[in-house]
Amino acid sequence: MVSNLVSPRDTARLVRKVIWIVLAAAVVAGVAWYAVLTLGKPQQSSPPAAGAEQLVRADSHRLTSPAEEKAQLVEFLDFECPSCGSVHPVVEEFKAEFGDRITFVHRHFPLSAHLNSGPAALAAEAAARQGQYQQMANKLFETQSQWAGSQQSQAPLFRTYAGQLGLDLAQFDAVVADPGTEERILADIADGNALGVTGTPTFFLNGEKLTLSTKADFRQKLVDAVK
Repeated sequence: MVSNLVSPRDTARLVRKVIWIVLAAAVVAGVAWYAVLTLGKPQQSSPPAAGAEQLVRADSHRLTSPAEEKAQLVEFLDFECPSCGSVHPVVEEFKAEFGDRITFVHRHFPLSAHLNSGPAALAAEAAARQGQYQQMANKLFETQSQWAGSQQSQAPLFRTYAGQLGLDLAQFDAVVADPGTEERILADIADGNALGVTGTPTFFLNGEKLTLSTKADFRQKLVDAVK
């Protein structure tokens, strides 16, 4: 029988595994380069354009499905990352403006400094199984200030969010507890490492890792991509 709550042992196991992988490949993990209005300072030099097989997989979360795709924007993110939370409304604004021409994609990249980023990713994956990935992602970002930085597992809170979204909680619990869900998140991390991701949020536009300085710069790159 599946427990109604994610056990602290299981949560700690996921967090330890995520931390190990990220630390092994990203010495600068935890870099946050966005500010609320300016989107922060630029990243380091970009690697060559990413291969589609690493950048987007069949099970990646596509937030928009344009009838005629002209560009693809992939974001590696951490739900506990303050910079990801700050840029989330900006990305939502761009989705509304460009969603009919650009496919927006989410990939997981929980950072070692954020103890509840792994459980948050698990909750998002469990919601995705019931067709509500975007709803859970929005909920996690909208409430980030209420749980981010806690040294205690917020898995019970994330389960409460699932209930508020009207999800089947038994199915939600089963997906959270399924080792395959953890492997799904770790696969995203492995791809991020291979692509040179060292912090969040990191964006790739049509396979090119973006270096951004302002919201206006970000938008202009999207405009140029759909011309």
